[in-house]
Amino acid sequence: MTDELSIRVERSFASIASESWSRLAGASRAGATLPYNPFISHAFLSSLEESGSAADKTGWLGNHLLLETKDGRLLGAVPGYLKNHSQGEYVFDHGWADAFERAGGRYYPKLQCSVPFTPATGPRLLVAEGANRGILQPALAESLKEVTRQLHVSSAHVTFVPEDEIGIFEGDEYLHRTDRQFHFINEGYANHDEFLETLASRKRKALKKERRSAVEHGIDIDWLTGRDLTEGIWDQFFDFYMDTGGRKWGRPYLNRKFYSLIGERMADDILLVMAKRNGRYIAGAINFIGGDALYGRHWGCIEDHPFLHFEVCYHQAIDFALAKGLKRVEAGAQGEHKLARGYLPVTTHSAHYIAHPGLRRAVADYLVHERHEVEEIGEYLTAHSPFRKGERQDD
Repeated sequence: MTDELSIRVERSFASIASESWSRLAGASRAGATLPYNPFISHAFLSSLEESGSAADKTGWLGNHLLLETKDGRLLGAVPGYLKNHSQGEYVFDHGWADAFERAGGRYYPKLQCSVPFTPATGPRLLVAEGANRGILQPALAESLKEVTRQLHVSSAHVTFVPEDEIGIFEGDEYLHRTDRQFHFINEGYANHDEFLETLASRKRKALKKERRSAVEHGIDIDWLTGRDLTEGIWDQFFDFYMDTGGRKWGRPYLNRKFYSLIGERMADDILLVMAKRNGRYIAGAINFIGGDALYGRHWGCIEDHPFLHFEVCYHQAIDFALAKGLKRVEAGAQGEHKLARGYLPVTTHSAHYIAHPGLRRAVADYLVHERHEVEEIGEYLTAHSPFRKGERQDD
């Protein structure tokens, strides 16, 4: 890039010092100017790779961009992967790939800049604490395009980009895509009952009944974190994950070793909400604890009980966030059923650089219509939220 700064590509997190990575904004709890995001931590990303969950054999070949000084000091980074498929991303481009290949192009491999299997917004253009973000973030965005061209791949996709980062990409050959998730926003509620008081009477009564029904068959709920996360607990949770994930996705993305590694490296950042009946756990959901948010990821069960999924995944997450003073709960991808439980539609963003001019024009035209549709549906859903009209302030 310059005589003082250079970009290089690193294939594996094992070759990146955790101490250097932790100095990137948002990647560590200590002294961070950005709220800690557990998914961009060295512990999480290295566990995905070391376990083999995100590796060359699963179609996630590490291609991490590192911005360094002449003496090797890490100033910025973008976690990236060369991919030969579009699985595990939650921003779907299968139609783009099919259209390009029918026209004689080669869409795969592509460069995917994201956290594997994790539909959670977080920093993508990572810059070291104290460094000049206004200069280095645009430099990283430009470098992504150059790496895409040098690798002769079709495209670079930067997904679940924070709203305050998406402007860095706009107007510079990147295409802006939007989608929708559902988040619970903590308006300073003292507890769950205080939150319920902001809902319309009929909705409030329905949720109270739902919570009672979820545990009426002798079910108790436990919060497990830190030292509670033993290998025996992970064995039980992995059984839930494999059972539900196998039926939902066909082949779950994460393997058993991954859970052992994150349990060893970041147990204090993890909350398992576990449901117990007759002395044994029958269901559970995994959440990750950030600096200002709780991130719900996936759940599983070995017994079906009415409303238990909603209790374990959504209501308990709200309880925990309120107890810990977290600003929001991000409940993962999709799911209009979350609206009735106090989770409101929030726009998510991604940026896409497509090297072929013809494909870029076609996708750009499509995205104009898609963004309009996402905005319209979001407005409709907000208007039909369970909150009493006029009592909730916009966040």
